[in-house]
Amino acid sequence: MKKVERINIIMRYINNRGHFTISEIMQEFNISRSTAIRDIKEIEEMGMPLVAEVGRDGGYFVMQNSVLPVVRFTNNEVKALFIAFMATRNQQLPYLKSRQSLAEKLLGLISESQQEDIVLLNQILLFEGTNPYNPDLLDLSDLPHPMLEKLIQVLLLDSYLLITIKEEDIVKSYAIYLLHLYHENSLWLIEGFDLKEQKKQIFPVDILIDVSPYNEKKRLSRKKIIEKLSKQEEVINLILELGPKAITQFKKYHPLTVSISYTNPYQTTAILKTFIDINKPEELSEIINWILFLGEDIKVKEMPEKVLEVIQERVCLHFS
Repeated sequence: MKKVERINIIMRYINNRGHFTISEIMQEFNISRSTAIRDIKEIEEMGMPLVAEVGRDGGYFVMQNSVLPVVRFTNNEVKALFIAFMATRNQQLPYLKSRQSLAEKLLGLISESQQEDIVLLNQILLFEGTNPYNPDLLDLSDLPHPMLEKLIQVLLLDSYLLITIKEEDIVKSYAIYLLHLYHENSLWLIEGFDLKEQKKQIFPVDILIDVSPYNEKKRLSRKKIIEKLSKQEEVINLILELGPKAITQFKKYHPLTVSISYTNPYQTTAILKTFIDINKPEELSEIINWILFLGEDIKVKEMPEKVLEVIQERVCLHFS
């Protein structure tokens, strides 16, 4: 018998009897004393109001009128819960171990016929990003970066962070005001306002080696950060209209800081607005390569002259 199933049965056993001892639990479920004590402790942590009796023959009893309410799910509610879990398999999610224990508890609460439905759904449902060779809902083979949960715990307390990253054996630290933590293209990313450079930066969580709250004396106020960001976002110097072929290319690959807005309900046309820093040669070269990658199904509404000249030269060389 699995632990989750045993604990659920013990809870029903306790509810029916009202009073019990550790010895009775040991005999009834054929478990050791230490296992019985651990199970009772876990049941208490789940919210069942148990009161211990002191004395040689002491045991436990459940406070009257305070037992846990019975949780019942309809068939559709059960499917909705587990399909939500299945849709996020192999996504390197934080708290994956907690989600596994939650799934086990839910499985222990539902009927055998409902469990059979879930097993079948788990075998046949595949969502984008799911590894078809490892679709098991309860498998923990795709754990996220170990710093992700620590990052979440810190940012829930403070948005001003000192993050340390390691890239190609080079260790750097950045003081940032965290704007977003998001998942894109199978990567967890930190979007933050760099307090030193005073601009928006994006860092992959995969290269994060430490995170802690930033020194309060050196912080820039949130109001000033928002003002600076709003001024920077107003400087848009690249505007492209994308047709269906260009949108397909965009979905295959795009820089992490660039997004599109669809301009019709069928999502066959879109507009792209962003800022290109022409004073950074490496970034400029990457963005030019990417614009060429989008193909011919684009219309240029606005573009820096320097970028336009380079693109025209490359296109001419390609056809010469």
